[in-house]
Amino acid sequence: MNQEQVTLAAGAEELGVLVGAVGAAGFFSLLIVIVWQVAATWRARMLAAREQQYKELAARYAQLLEDTVELQRRTVEEQRQTLDELTQTRLAVGSMEKMMREIE
Repeated sequence: MNQEQVTLAAGAEELGVLVGAVGAAGFFSLLIVIVWQVAATWRARMLAAREQQYKELAARYAQLLEDTVELQRRTVEEQRQTLDELTQTRLAVGSMEKMMREIE
């Protein structure tokens, strides 16, 4: 009878070790899944933030492009105006030279 108790105790001890090993494996598996999901969530948030930054950058670039086009248009208009004024000045100087030659 004593030997049966020892055998049962040894079997219970082996069962306890097995249950402990399965429990530890399950616990570590749960921790791995939690860490994995936290990392995946963090990565998804970073990607979403990066995409938002790209959208903002694209909108800013579009605005800058519009501003540059407007600035170039104004510059061309001012250059035309300056050219017209320079042409008028040359005509005036030419007629003054002609008048001064006639006076001599």
